[in-house]
Amino acid sequence: MNDIDSKPQVEWLAKADILTDALPFMRRYNGKNVVIKYGGHAMVDNSLATEFAADVVLVKQVGMNPLVVHGGGPQIGAMLKRLEIESSFIDGLRVTDAATVEVVEMVLSGTLNKAIVANINSAGGQGIGLSGKDGGLLQAKKLLRNKLGPDGQTEDIVDLGFVGELTHVNGKILTTLAENQFVPVVAPIAAGNAGETYNINADTAAGAIAAATDAKRLLLLTDVPGVLDGDGKLIEELSVSEARALIADGTIKGGMIPKIETCIDAVENGVQGAVILDGRVKHVVLLELFTPHGFGTLITGS
Repeated sequence: MNDIDSKPQVEWLAKADILTDALPFMRRYNGKNVVIKYGGHAMVDNSLATEFAADVVLVKQVGMNPLVVHGGGPQIGAMLKRLEIESSFIDGLRVTDAATVEVVEMVLSGTLNKAIVANINSAGGQGIGLSGKDGGLLQAKKLLRNKLGPDGQTEDIVDLGFVGELTHVNGKILTTLAENQFVPVVAPIAAGNAGETYNINADTAAGAIAAATDAKRLLLLTDVPGVLDGDGKLIEELSVSEARALIADGTIKGGMIPKIETCIDAVENGVQGAVILDGRVKHVVLLELFTPHGFGTLITGS
């Protein structure tokens, strides 16, 4: 039997073919910023967390600039419960009083941020953890929401406490770090004009950072495969206008609406494409960036 037909040789050739197929995509993204919003199940599964860090390092080593923005809702909830601090939600957003925002900052900027950085460093990268308060990276004002009153008509102003709406993103901080071989890992905590602390939705922060850094791609890792049509099948690509139409007709609903709105905002502010994909899938970042058809739902301006 020829050596080339042995099992190890066949496996090696298959891996070589994979690398060859990926090369055009490596060239496409070489030197480009890719913002990855990391959250959901992938953060609480240790094996997925380790694999995610290794994938981020690989993306960096082949010439891209990954910028990681992370959430941490389940971990915040667990810590609040442990400290016996009650939480309430309005339209999916946590009402954040003074006691809660201290816990939010502790969990996001401390425990979670440094755990992600440690995983990236263990995988051979140079992760560096940042809060949005560092260097004026993220600045915000209080977010006020309108909500229909009991009569179904009158709009009431809802105060969510220390939940913020971004007013400025200093993208230069992140691009400078990325150009010097670091992998920035951002906790979505922002500062107000008076120095107060605001909790920012991680998807929203990732979208704003993608726009501020002229990112080629925004990847939102979620706990669903992407946008599904009326029959439950994955929609692989949508234009901004098509996405808006699906929101209007009710195909896109619930928690998917703010994610799509984040993607639309990013694309309309210069990001070439935004993707919603399933963070529970092994190596999903690599599958999205290095294969012809990607792995989630791509939102583009065209």
